[in-house]
Amino acid sequence: MNHLVCYTPQDLQSASAPSLETYRWRLLAQGDSWFSTAAAKLSAHANLLQELVFAQPVMAVNCAGQGDALEHMVDLEAAPDFVRLLSADDAPVWDGVLLSVGGNDLIDAAKVPAHPPAPNQQDLTPLHLRLLRHQTEWGPPSAGVARYFSEPGWQTYAAYLRSNISHLLSLRDQGPSRGKPVFMHCYAVPMPRPAGAPESGPWLYPAFKAYAIPAADWAAVSRLMVVHLAQLLKSLAADPVNFPGLKVFDSTAVPLALATPGSTGISGDWHNEIHLNHSGSLKIGRAWSEHIEAVLRGPVPGAGKKKN
Repeated sequence: MNHLVCYTPQDLQSASAPSLETYRWRLLAQGDSWFSTAAAKLSAHANLLQELVFAQPVMAVNCAGQGDALEHMVDLEAAPDFVRLLSADDAPVWDGVLLSVGGNDLIDAAKVPAHPPAPNQQDLTPLHLRLLRHQTEWGPPSAGVARYFSEPGWQTYAAYLRSNISHLLSLRDQGPSRGKPVFMHCYAVPMPRPAGAPESGPWLYPAFKAYAIPAADWAAVSRLMVVHLAQLLKSLAADPVNFPGLKVFDSTAVPLALATPGSTGISGDWHNEIHLNHSGSLKIGRAWSEHIEAVLRGPVPGAGKKKN
């Protein structure tokens, strides 16, 4: 098997630029910290792209690269290398696009406080602007952990994500790679716990504490949020008229070793609260590779035909 070979946009412009023709497939990648090759990110946790493997040589130009990883979907326009390589008239023809986006937006939506900053801190932030409910808004215990979840807030988030993914597909269709597949992964379900990075995090842990959600329900609320995102992405991929070429891999279906509740460091397949360690990235990366390669290979000739 061949590990995905990653280049930066700058590599393509160097005097010793690689020949793209030596690879079976050529991909363009953009994303959050799951794709970043910044030294600080690699020393802190794994890079999912490093764990993609294929039967034949495959390369990707990774625009997440060594700079700041993409924090939000809406920041795509602020990623000039990616936009140029995707949509410019003279851009290469890519066999597909790899994306790792949406997770940070979900976490930030969960972190919106119940009360806005002063002077109106006694008022509640409108439900459609947050993913979690204040204690005074919790539903009945019979609703399970959905009692803590703001469906109006989810609808706002879902509309935001749909709009941004639609925009990204329109950028693809402006360039030479029109109609090529765009591969997105869902996210694994994290255990909310006090395990952050040196300069950030933890992420869900303080939000769940601020909303007074019982610790016994944290894991289930985290799963509810991440599964909602997975279901949304899969529903978009199932709509080829409005989201042509979108291919979504359900990472929530990959069995991972959960982190221990309350742990502060590496635990199970996790480096910290929301980032996988190398074993976690390997499990998801290998499964995602199979999904990507199956799409790129296309239908097997004769498959599905009835035998006489």
